[in-house]
Amino acid sequence: MKGQIIKISSDLHFISCENEVYPCKCRGIFRKEHITPVVGDYVLFSKEKSLIEEVLPRKNVFERPKVSNIDQAFLITSLRLPDFSTNLLDKFISLMEMNHVEPIICITKRDLMNQYELNKIDEILSYYKKIGYKVIYNTELDKIKELLRDKTSVFTGQTGAGKSTLLNKLNPDWNLETGEVSLALGRGKHTTRVVELFEICNGKVMDTPGFSSLEFKNYTKEQIRNSFIEFSKYPCPFKDCSHTNEKECVVKKEVLANNILESRYFNYLNFIGVDNNEKN
Repeated sequence: MKGQIIKISSDLHFISCENEVYPCKCRGIFRKEHITPVVGDYVLFSKEKSLIEEVLPRKNVFERPKVSNIDQAFLITSLRLPDFSTNLLDKFISLMEMNHVEPIICITKRDLMNQYELNKIDEILSYYKKIGYKVIYNTELDKIKELLRDKTSVFTGQTGAGKSTLLNKLNPDWNLETGEVSLALGRGKHTTRVVELFEICNGKVMDTPGFSSLEFKNYTKEQIRNSFIEFSKYPCPFKDCSHTNEKECVVKKEVLANNILESRYFNYLNFIGVDNNEKN
């Protein structure tokens, strides 16, 4: 039988198949062949033996949290407590782009900002919209539900930004645990301990402890560069331009002309390990 892993607890893998859930263990050979099933995996399993026999090919897979086959990611982005960070937002966007996951920017805690602060934030967010990203607010529940339809989604972002709170609003029956933000640290406490896949709006959504690993050590500088999708709209004379020290770099000129958001460019340099002061 074919099903999808929706939860893992110890050595038990809970598999959803034809509106039923089956707890299964893995074949012994999995350990020898270094096969580790994760939440989101499609598998072939034996209902009679309660045994996973094969993990089917994945669309994508992440290490922390261990999830796979994601279509889109709602990047839950707080404006205050914790404070808005373009660096963190761009890290999430690049990570999703490099794994073929559509990023959706979901803004929370807008009510904690004054009008001057909101005007500055809206200027930044309008840029993300201009380059093709969806930007929504956590109060737009109907829009979020429509986006969830027929997709496998993950909710991630800053700790304490309101991931579980939003999921509870989408479906109060879940009653997921939420946590307050530490005023001393300016970040929230991890409240989601187990990755689990839920059904909603004819789609599926994961609540996770968050993507705790945002390092790019497993990605090349070229992959990171290509994850900044607006760069490709300004082709440089050099096919493999790194947009750092090349004198004829068109991307650098567009940054100076304010056609590329400066914070995006500086974040790109940071991600590939180039000091902003060394770029020229």
